[in-house]
Amino acid sequence: MTVDDTGSDEGADGRVDDPAADPGDDPLALRLEHLILGAERRYTPFQAARSAGVSMELASRFWRAMGFADIGQAKALTEADVLALRRLAGLVESGLLSEAMAVQVARSTGQTTARLAEWQIDSFLEGLTEPPEPGMTRTEVTYPIVELLLPELEEFLVYVWRRQLAASAGRVVQAADDDEMVDRRLAVGFADLVGFTRLTRRMEEEELGELVEAFETTAADLVAARGGRLIKTLGDEVLYAADDAGTAADIALLLVETMSNDPTMPELRVGMAFGTVTTRMGDVFGTTVNLASRLTSIAPRDAVLVDSAFAEELVRTGDAPASEAEAAEAAAAAEKEGEEPPGYRFALQPMWQRPVRGLGVVEPWLLTRRNGGGA
Repeated sequence: MTVDDTGSDEGADGRVDDPAADPGDDPLALRLEHLILGAERRYTPFQAARSAGVSMELASRFWRAMGFADIGQAKALTEADVLALRRLAGLVESGLLSEAMAVQVARSTGQTTARLAEWQIDSFLEGLTEPPEPGMTRTEVTYPIVELLLPELEEFLVYVWRRQLAASAGRVVQAADDDEMVDRRLAVGFADLVGFTRLTRRMEEEELGELVEAFETTAADLVAARGGRLIKTLGDEVLYAADDAGTAADIALLLVETMSNDPTMPELRVGMAFGTVTTRMGDVFGTTVNLASRLTSIAPRDAVLVDSAFAEELVRTGDAPASEAEAAEAAAAAEKEGEEPPGYRFALQPMWQRPVRGLGVVEPWLLTRRNGGGA
């Protein structure tokens, strides 16, 4: 919302905005906006900032971080916009958040909810607003549907957010030290559909969209059910993380097993690494993430490759033997003592060392289940 600090209707680029040219002035669009926001347009950006007791510069930073477009000095803001500015500024003034952190909160919330809103309109409401009778338009059906759904979706959104916040807070307080709260040791995995680029040239757009949605849905469900966290989806690829290597390994093999049993799905390959990961705004960064991505690109079809640190962690936790010879020795010793042999879940096979761009020489390990066992 580019305006100057004087409250002039002239934008920072010398442009004077014409509120009458706002496409949002469509009567139905305005009715929908009023229904969703619960308030009428009352303020220009300058007026909203002044009412909130916030400088125009800071208000603009907050709005842009939330993903809102510049609107010049159109009277398009509501009492809720003023309240939101006041709350963010209050968090800064009280010392609970730095200004930079408040902007980051605005940005992370805006990016996440923007994607959610787009999905709900494109995929959810579109399917519900098919005209029930000939001659009716979709726009005539949209308002009553939104009116019915809005309170339910709002309550559900808050419920899911609180649940996710509780889970995330629990992981943080269990961190070993303060540094681990930001730079943590995690297992990170990429799962990638093989030959996706070729598929885009052969399949119709709608068919391709259905395949991607099925892949993302299946992957998200499997990751969540096994205790991992889906970091993001990239169409033909998903990135996930888990607190321990055993959980991540189980997820990776289950993804391959599930996709290979679906004849409509392309083959899958997975690469995983274990180590220190920097977390920011729900995403993960660092050498461990880069290594997992590189391993994915060299993994065989319908197979899982892990780095040496990941393999060492599985051995350390007793989820895999260091070698089949060690497993045989442990089983023989247990039998001699009349005890149960170690319950290894996974097997590790060393692959040829190879140079990986930007990361030097790495030693991949092929990960499989022991004794052909399923999930």
